[in-house]
Amino acid sequence: MTALNSPAGRLRWTFADGLTLVGRELGRLRQAPGQIITLLLFPAVMVLMFGYVFGSAIKVPGGGNYREYLMPGLFAMVTFTATQGVMVRMAGDAAHGVMDRFRSMPMARLAVPFGQTGADVLGGLLFVSIMAGAGLLVGWRAHRGLVPTIEAFALIVLMRYALSWVGVYVGLKAKNEQVANNLAPLFLPLTIISNAFVPTDGMAPWLRFLADWNPVSAITGACRDLFGNPGAPTGDTAWPLEHPVAAVLLWSALLLVVFVPLSVRGYTRWGR
Repeated sequence: MTALNSPAGRLRWTFADGLTLVGRELGRLRQAPGQIITLLLFPAVMVLMFGYVFGSAIKVPGGGNYREYLMPGLFAMVTFTATQGVMVRMAGDAAHGVMDRFRSMPMARLAVPFGQTGADVLGGLLFVSIMAGAGLLVGWRAHRGLVPTIEAFALIVLMRYALSWVGVYVGLKAKNEQVANNLAPLFLPLTIISNAFVPTDGMAPWLRFLADWNPVSAITGACRDLFGNPGAPTGDTAWPLEHPVAAVLLWSALLLVVFVPLSVRGYTRWGR
């Protein structure tokens, strides 16, 4: 027990328990073939639906292929699904007594939320990979080379991980799956009021302000820049769109600094 009292020992304990719970979450996915089918089909359906339905009606600022303009927005959209998925799973564990069982076991306090967020990142990587493959089939390309492409996907993973901690906290507060499922649609406007699918130039000034400072717009703009896709902002633009990579890093850091401690405290105090 002495080793566990040291910072390094507690870190190893948390990491080991967290990996065990990552395996648990992935195991639950294997037992739900319907979820696996959705995971495989949904990204491709989104690319086809948005690419060909919206693509026939929307002009890209400065010209260019709409599907290339669209793909960074779709990557941003699936990044923000992390909040909803983790939120529902945490609320489900709380409602079914799984949380109480975990808290009664000699586990690291951070292991349960770490397991949820870690499993979500792995699932998100598969989701994004399938979407990227579908995008390649319809004409999307990353034009700036290997390193910027890796940087773009690294930002997607970072933002998803930060958002998954938001899901942990909200799921703990929701306490049951019904409430969590009812809250999930509230996150949809966040992805719509952005530059993910349409340019913000034609929006009303107040709405454009919200869209330009939306973290969805930041990750979308960063991916467009790093992939070399059309849609770069022109004229007088908000700071997050002029410096989208920095904006994504700041948003991610802020979310982690705020919601990791809140989630750990919420889990520790669960049921009191």
